[in-house]
Amino acid sequence: MSVIMTIAKEFSWEMSHRLPAHKGHCKNIHGHSYKLRLEVDGTLDENGMVLDYYCLSSIMARVINDLDHCFVVDKNDSIMLKFLQENDFKHYILENSTSAENIAIHISQTLRPILIKYKNLLSFKIRLYETATVFAEVSTSLID
Repeated sequence: MSVIMTIAKEFSWEMSHRLPAHKGHCKNIHGHSYKLRLEVDGTLDENGMVLDYYCLSSIMARVINDLDHCFVVDKNDSIMLKFLQENDFKHYILENSTSAENIAIHISQTLRPILIKYKNLLSFKIRLYETATVFAEVSTSLID
């Protein structure tokens, strides 16, 4: 009998952004205490584990180190890009709007090539909290 198990670990960091096309307050520069819950589905390996939690921490450390205490910016937001670059501020460029949904998708796309190397893993889910009560969630298959 093949058992499919889910494991999860949570991570947090501080990050700022803005949504220049937004009609409300979010068009302004603001920050959040982001929390991310990473769930990984798979079968048990020879150690009886889906994946060592230390591995999850190491994988996520790469992502968080880039994002922690930075300004995430849409590549089309020329005003902010110019300001950040001219003042040598830490920033991270996204291909599109810096909504929680797009940040979650970007993190998922970053993690997939790493997690797919673990042959017993089937899928993973990211739940990205922008505040304590709102989140965006994306599920990603690791089966080709």
